[in-house]
Amino acid sequence: MNKKLIFRIILALAAYGFFVMLIVTFYVGSPDQMKWNDREEYNRQFIAKIQLNQFTFEHALEKLGSPDITEAKQIKDDRFQVMFYRTQHVKSDGITTQDECTFLLFINGVLKEIGLGDNYPDNWGIIESHQ
Repeated sequence: MNKKLIFRIILALAAYGFFVMLIVTFYVGSPDQMKWNDREEYNRQFIAKIQLNQFTFEHALEKLGSPDITEAKQIKDDRFQVMFYRTQHVKSDGITTQDECTFLLFINGVLKEIGLGDNYPDNWGIIESHQ
């Protein structure tokens, strides 16, 4: 083989490797940009790792992206924010419902409870007990 051709192949591979390294190093993937089934899996895996009282509302937005459903209440000086993230596909109707989600309940910005979305309405009692 010609030395010039070999040099060009090596140069092309080095440029490709450098380009891949830049993407891996600087590209920040966002859950908001994932396909729905990839995002469900990501949400399931990420939520399984988080711990109560050590995860904040801001971390949730940063790591999980925008919630599929959200609710909020303020009672006296306490702020309650519930974020629902889709974690299980139930019905292909184009609508995400609470029964397809896992909820994260934040009180004053700190995660206090995690649960399946279809069990959530019973949990407003937690909020009512702060009155």
